[in-house]
Amino acid sequence: MANNELSGPVVLSEIISYLKSIPHRKYTYRFVLLPETIGSIAYLSANLDTLQANMIAGFNLSCCGDTNSYTHIQSKTATTLADSALTAALFHKNNVKVRSFAHRGSDERQYNSVGVDLPVCGFSRTKYGEYPEYHTSLDNLDYISPEGLDGSYIVLKSIIDAFECSLYPKTQVLCEPQLGKRGLYPTLSFCKSSLLTERQIDDVTVRMDVLAYADGTNSIFDLVRYSESSLPQVIDEVRLLTSHGLLS
Repeated sequence: MANNELSGPVVLSEIISYLKSIPHRKYTYRFVLLPETIGSIAYLSANLDTLQANMIAGFNLSCCGDTNSYTHIQSKTATTLADSALTAALFHKNNVKVRSFAHRGSDERQYNSVGVDLPVCGFSRTKYGEYPEYHTSLDNLDYISPEGLDGSYIVLKSIIDAFECSLYPKTQVLCEPQLGKRGLYPTLSFCKSSLLTERQIDDVTVRMDVLAYADGTNSIFDLVRYSESSLPQVIDEVRLLTSHGLLS
């Protein structure tokens, strides 16, 4: 049960350590380790009103230690901020699988149940029940790896970084700003210069897309979709533009 039971808490412990390293957090984070089903039901019984009043996104972690795939188990509506966040964090990664709530199986069942309706989706590497070692003695320490666990950690860390960066960034100028004088736009033409790298051109493209779509209603996760970039790159651009007073 190394992947099925142990990998989630291991990744969670690293996320807790990372959050402790952030001195001034914009959001509060609650970490819940419970026995499946009965534990979440008991927890909801004691905390439902608080969760419904304050929770904006949640993720149920299970089977986070292998390297075979990444899996997003959608919330019941598939439209929550948690769904958008996980979609963005997995954008451009190889072998990503999306499973609808119809294929639920872990505690996302309880958090999405009628009358509870919390914005929670599930995250796994290979989803429970979809690898032959599941619920056998072969789900052992040989099945999981540091690389697999680290891949899960990176996904979840990027979501935290996005929340702590700017959840709904907003452009502070009308029309496109003069980026050249701020050192944010190349001084040579894309077409005429062989000195510009593909990375530089891509950065500028993402930069302009972020400015175009950051209207205060699109989340930072929406900007990933619009720019067709990765979440870490969008976070970098939002931080950069904010430092120049172009985003708030």
